[in-house]
Amino acid sequence: MPDLRHKIREYVEQTPFVDTHEHLIDERQRVDGVVHSRFFLSNDWSYLFQDYAGEDLVVCGMPRKDFQSFLNPNVRSEEKYLLLAPYWKRIRNTGYGLALRHTFRGLYGEIDVTSDTFPQIAEKYHDFIRPGFYAEILRRSNIEYCQVNSLQSSFMDSTTPNILAQDLSILSLCRCSAADFTRIEEETGLRPSSLDEWLSIIDDYFRRCGSKAVAVKCQIAYTRALDFAPVTKSRAARLFPNQVDLTGARHSLGADDLKAIQDFLFRYCIGKAEEYGLPVKLHTGYLASVGVMQIARVRSNASDLCLLLQDYPDVKFVLMHIGYPYEHEFIALAKQYPNVYIDMCWAWMLNPVASTRFLTDFLVAVPSNKIFTFGGDLVAAEPIYGHAILARRGIVEAVHELVASGWLAAEDMPTLIEQIMRGNAHQFFPNNPCGVDA
Repeated sequence: MPDLRHKIREYVEQTPFVDTHEHLIDERQRVDGVVHSRFFLSNDWSYLFQDYAGEDLVVCGMPRKDFQSFLNPNVRSEEKYLLLAPYWKRIRNTGYGLALRHTFRGLYGEIDVTSDTFPQIAEKYHDFIRPGFYAEILRRSNIEYCQVNSLQSSFMDSTTPNILAQDLSILSLCRCSAADFTRIEEETGLRPSSLDEWLSIIDDYFRRCGSKAVAVKCQIAYTRALDFAPVTKSRAARLFPNQVDLTGARHSLGADDLKAIQDFLFRYCIGKAEEYGLPVKLHTGYLASVGVMQIARVRSNASDLCLLLQDYPDVKFVLMHIGYPYEHEFIALAKQYPNVYIDMCWAWMLNPVASTRFLTDFLVAVPSNKIFTFGGDLVAAEPIYGHAILARRGIVEAVHELVASGWLAAEDMPTLIEQIMRGNAHQFFPNNPCGVDA
């Protein structure tokens, strides 16, 4: 069957992706080299390890203090390589390592990080960063446009809206931590003291951003379960003032009361998303972290969501990251609920083999319009290139398996590939830069 695999690979390589999930910081910040304590720790080649690969380095044994030194902008490049070298060989074949190796080869012409190549990688890192380099990465990756969930603001007005569409993040609008109140005050200049004032702020975000956003995004699964119960406004209004006092005098809410406020506000935001016709993207599955994830909560994501899916049948929910490592439950959700769609963003780097199996199983169980097959889920733009290579290879393997085994007719293959790589996203998401709305 070598001719079949070659033909499938040709179709996959020539078909553009719509990238449905990134966390890219503003390109101008990268070009200016303005280091940020959270999003842009170092303006050198070590920055490419900040997203995800660094977690594998720590997990495989690199001391955290050495990893912090590796990212330190004041540490010389030669010292950074010496810190990396003992551990790189341990992670170079994980999904995170493979994505970086493909990136080094495709963007810099170097096949790996070695004592001979790291000086060239360090130099080419800086040579590549210039105005328009985001568009250059997308062009080389054969990506039409990206959907960006900014971690720096609730909604980032893109300077390049033709290639970077934006999600409206509702995380700070419903999580209610002190950091969230601070962020909203910085963005709006408002310091609410009542639930009604907070709801007015939510209304204003949707009024200003709802007609420009491609979706609503929330990653609250990092801090709590996804079991959002109905809560009356009167109860939430009674509890809210105890949570917003930032003087340190109160904060008397227990876990149940905080959950009640979050449940109410999250559902309020879902109602606003429905009003504005916006899909809702939810983080599910594995958590980006080292040594802190509570696997029992992750395991419950699929079952916890069922009540919400039933209560909002007219809202389209995009469940992200295939729910890995419990991905088969998310196939069941997408097959059962008309309003559930699955996004494979991040999954190809988490586990490319499991993601290939997932896509193979998904395509024979669930209608093919309910899958989006790529999102880099990255703050740094460069590794998008390598991640896209992993995704294309996985799609080739999944489609080849289905055609070779007779589950998919060969003549249906080109249409299916176009649909799952770009067509579904164009038809599903509103306000996309290419002008094809849901």
